[in-house]
Formats: sequence, C-alpha cells, structure tokens
Amino acid sequence: MSFRTPGALLILAVVAVSGGGGYGLHALLAGRPSPTPPATLPPAGGLQAAFVGVAERVRPSVVNVGTVQIANTGKAPSPGFFSEDPVFKDFFDRYFGPARQGTRGEFRLPSLGSGVIIDKRGDVLTNFHVVKGADGVTVRLSSNREYRGQIVGTDVKTDLAVVRFQPDAELTVAVLGDSDALKVGEWAIAIGNPFGLDQTVTVGVISATGRSDVGISTYENFIQTDASINPGNSGGPLVNLRGEVVGINTAIVASGQGIGFAIPVNMVKRVIAQLVERGKVTRGYLGVSVQPLPEELARSLGVPGTGGAIIGHVYPNSPAAGAGLAQSDVIVTYDGTAVADYHHLQRLVAETDVGKRVSLDIIHNRAKQTVQLRIAEAPNISSRTR
Repeated sequence: MSFRTPGALLILAVVAVSGGGGYGLHALLAGRPSPTPPATLPPAGGLQAAFVGVAERVRPSVVNVGTVQIANTGKAPSPGFFSEDPVFKDFFDRYFGPARQGTRGEFRLPSLGSGVIIDKRGDVLTNFHVVKGADGVTVRLSSNREYRGQIVGTDVKTDLAVVRFQPDAELTVAVLGDSDALKVGEWAIAIGNPFGLDQTVTVGVISATGRSDVGISTYENFIQTDASINPGNSGGPLVNLRGEVVGINTAIVASGQGIGFAIPVNMVKRVIAQLVERGKVTRGYLGVSVQPLPEELARSLGVPGTGGAIIGHVYPNSPAAGAGLAQSDVIVTYDGTAVADYHHLQRLVAETDVGKRVSLDIIHNRAKQTVQLRIAEAPNISSRTR
C-alpha cells in the first residue's frame, strides 16, 4: 500500500479545515452566508473506481473449473472431510449439490477450482491439482454457460495445466502482465470461486516475491499476498491495478491468515507455451543434486559471500559428469548469470534450451574454474536434481 495516499488525505484535510473555516468566519463577520464548497473526488474514490474497473474487465475471463471422476465403487467420492460434518453439510449441499450418481459409477464432484481464459479459441489456464485425476472437465463462464473441457497439457513441477473448450461466442481474454516488475506493497486483486461462490473479488497487497522452500512444487518462486485466497481460488488470477494478470493463485498457509501464494506469470508464460504446443514441458538438465550454501560452509570452501549452489551429488552419464564437476564444487555463475542460491540455479537450468552449450564458473578446492558443457533434456527425477 502506498504511504502517499494517507499523507495526502491528511494534508488535504488540514488545508480544507483551515481554509474552509477561515472563509466561513470571514463570511459570518461580513454578514453573508458561506458558499457551498465545490465537490471533489477524494483519492479513496479514485482508488475504489480503479478496483471496480479491474473487476469489471477481468471477471469475464475468470471461469469455474469442475471435474468428473469415474468411481469404481458404488459410493460417490467425498468432496472433502468437512462436507460429511452435519454442521457443514447444508453449506456443501446448497452450493455444490449432493454428488450425483450416473451410469457406470460416474459421479459429478463439487467444483472447487478456478481458471482464466488465455486465448480466444478457448484455452483456460488453471492449476494441475485442480484437474488432477479428472476423467472429465467442465468449464463454466461468468455468464453461467457451461462447456465440456479437455485437458491439453499438465506440468506437475509448476502445478499448472491448460484446459481447452469449444466456445460458441466471443470470449474475454485476460491480459498477462510482467511479474518481474512487481514490487512489495503494490495492490493485488484475487479473483476466483472460493468455496464454489462464483466470481469473488478480494483485495490486498503483494507481501513478498521470490518465495521458495514452501513445499508446494518443484520450481518455487512464489508471489506472496494477503489478498484472501481460499479453497476454490486455485487456478484463478492475481491481478494488478492495471487489470493485468501477474500470478496464478495456487496455495494458502492453513495455519495462518493473510498468507497466500501465486505462481509468477512470467514463469507461467514459459510453461503454457510448451503445454499448448506439445502437451508437456521439456526442461534442461545439468545432472547434479544441489543444496543450500550456509555462510559458514561457504567460508570453509573459499566462496566469497553466500551466493551459489553447492553440489551434493553428480549423476553418472550426465553433462555435469562429462564436464568433470564433483561433489562439494560450488557453482557461482551459470552462463554469465550470478547464481543467487540453489533455487535460482534450478530455474536457470530448467529454462535453458536442450542442446545449448553453457559455461559455468565454479569453486573447486578453493580455486575458481570455468567449465563448459551441453545441456541435456531433464528426466523425471527428484526436485533438487538439475
């Protein structure tokens, strides 16, 4: 939140009171009534208009994503632990309806996900965990028109998915912004369907950027916000005051209030391009497992500062093995970019084109060396392996 607005309000208030009071006293002494001061729009009114404008522009691009799952038993899958509690049963029945049994054990599960339209042909971006395990997907627009969707591609490592439906009318497409330009304290607007309540808008600020070690996905570089994000907001957009999508809401901290996380839209852009084109994401592979570099360990290894990533293991027949990298080597620069930490190195490697030749500056036996290698395609292995 900008600190300039409250200060401006205070100054305006002081000026208005002193100026208005002085004019009124002069008028009273002169024996004539004081004229009505001209109406002005306070800064708060302009801010409110901005929120309303963003909501009106973005809400038509936000959809409700539902799933259909084929059950092998005669009992419908439960929509959640609390839905079986008598206290919450009326709530779930009211907003989701009871699970409906069809032929061959088909059940319609409560819709607890959101998505955002990113292409006029009917491409919807959402979270992987929203459509995980779904045998069918439905997409409901803000106009309440419902369509059958098809999963185009998923990426479990970033918790993203693209669903496509066939529209029969013009669609409102969300504008994707630049998450790298975000600053802590900027306004943030979350739009989605929390608890199945369609088209809910909540407002907060960007609390932090670059959050990692959250334990949600392999590649973590989250935007943290205190705009209310609840179950059902997953897959919906986090928007700035210009109406641009800067993140995809994905998780909350259950034990805390006002702590929600969104995937930065710049990371999203790189993923969805591959999901739409190939249905999967191909990433670069170095062939090492990496670990955090505490200050004490950095000093003992001869590394200036704490920037860099220490190698915990080198995988055989990998680009790193071929280049002679070894355990306890510290990678401090990757292809000309200083490595901030092991999360940073993970993202740099993953975003490198397969087959590209890169140079690495490393600290080996307290001496700096430069090695070159060719990046391979990443196999499906553990989260800290690059």
